[in-house]
Amino acid sequence: MSGLRILIIEDNQDLADNLFDFLEARHHILDHAADGITGLHLAVVNDYDGILLDLILPGLDGVTLCRKLRQEAGKSTPILMLTARDSLEDKIIGLEAGADDYLVKPFAMREMETRLRVLVRRSRGEVANTVLRLGDLSFDPGQRLLRRGGRHVELPPIPMRLVELLLRAASRVVTRQELEGAIWGDTPPDSDALRAHMHVLRAAVDRPGERPLLHTVRGVGYRLAESDE
Repeated sequence: MSGLRILIIEDNQDLADNLFDFLEARHHILDHAADGITGLHLAVVNDYDGILLDLILPGLDGVTLCRKLRQEAGKSTPILMLTARDSLEDKIIGLEAGADDYLVKPFAMREMETRLRVLVRRSRGEVANTVLRLGDLSFDPGQRLLRRGGRHVELPPIPMRLVELLLRAASRVVTRQELEGAIWGDTPPDSDALRAHMHVLRAAVDRPGERPLLHTVRGVGYRLAESDE
């Protein structure tokens, strides 16, 4: 993958400068906004491969920006959220607003770039086109299209990758270690990362009144199945 066009929305000038120095040396094309309103404008009017988005911003906070970008502007640009908040609830709020993944500050620059490249690669859907099914749940990897019954299920790239991994497992339990390794390799962001993305996946796939398909096997991992037995 060649250099990416990246929007950095970060009000900390020292961190923004460090991001610029590292990413420009890696041949990426960069734009910067130091507040949420400017960042939202740039994200809407331009086409970026990825966005680095601070959670706490002047003018418009990162969660509101993310939600407006997804719901009002209809933009699907991959978003890596940068946050100093490390509680599970804060992470879930960001992911449910439309962020694709997150990094807790301080972070390593190489890890940041790797995670952003992974999000971009997955958003482009460079995978085989074999429809996976379980009951009324179906997933087309080629089109990145997930459906449950008659409804279209919208998911960010990481929960989408998780549902694909679980569907390919054909109802067997997939361990936390297997899932973390498939998504993040040897360096998951923190101990809450998988749980936060699974929360987003469960809320999207198992709506109230529907038979639960995503099951937690305590102390082991997760499985997609029509029964929790």
